[in-house]
Amino acid sequence: MTKKPLARPRPMYLEMAQQLAAEIKNGDYQAGDLLPFDGDLADTYGVSKHTVRSAIAELRSMGLVYTQQGKGTLVRDQGGAAPAVTIDRSVQRSGKAWRLSDLPEHEPPAVTRTTLEGRVAALLGQPDQDAISVDRLLSDPATGVRAAHRMLIPLATAAEVPSLAEVPDVPPSDLLKQLSEAGKTLTFKEHVTARAPYPDERITLGLTDSSPLLISYRITAETRDGEEHPLLCEELRAPASCELVFAVAAAKAATQRTPRRSASA
Repeated sequence: MTKKPLARPRPMYLEMAQQLAAEIKNGDYQAGDLLPFDGDLADTYGVSKHTVRSAIAELRSMGLVYTQQGKGTLVRDQGGAAPAVTIDRSVQRSGKAWRLSDLPEHEPPAVTRTTLEGRVAALLGQPDQDAISVDRLLSDPATGVRAAHRMLIPLATAAEVPSLAEVPDVPPSDLLKQLSEAGKTLTFKEHVTARAPYPDERITLGLTDSSPLLISYRITAETRDGEEHPLLCEELRAPASCELVFAVAAAKAATQRTPRRSASA
């Protein structure tokens, strides 16, 4: 392979990623083509394998390539702006069973006790209150894209449904089942935002400096006396190259009753 030395005005992995991205867009690599192995790319560009892996992660965040286990890194079809991973955020119920579509777990969940604060506390309406936190690292097996999932169970909710605290690290769909079996009528609302990732999030999710973080908060609430009372919060953090898909149902508009006029004598 021809040597392609890099200039050094910015991080080497970004320079390498931009050169590879240009080659992909120029047609030097076609959809379905396998990129050279890490060692070959390191030799071609005169960089370390760590730099190569960071550059490949950057290409994934651009939606230009994906990694297939046992095969390597392949070029995506650029005919459309396909996301790196599509995450279905729909909530479905069939009888007593609930179904949530999440990525597979990359490692076992970790259960801790925490104090609600910030955005989550505001959404749950419980600032400075204690909660059970169940943290999961999810991973898409086809692309290697990772996402962080956190289930927050306020102790006030666990006091109403004690089984939630007994085994909090069951699948989220099981928590919904326990709530509905306790006689609660559940509603769901999703809040989606984005921000720059923190350093520890970059490491955990394999993000590059230029990759923003997509954050979704799903609030599970109980309808009581015509009002919503938050019960749980699911926080999902994923690279912005991911696509979140929702099933949207039309809600009934609140009807306003016109007060009756008293009959005059």
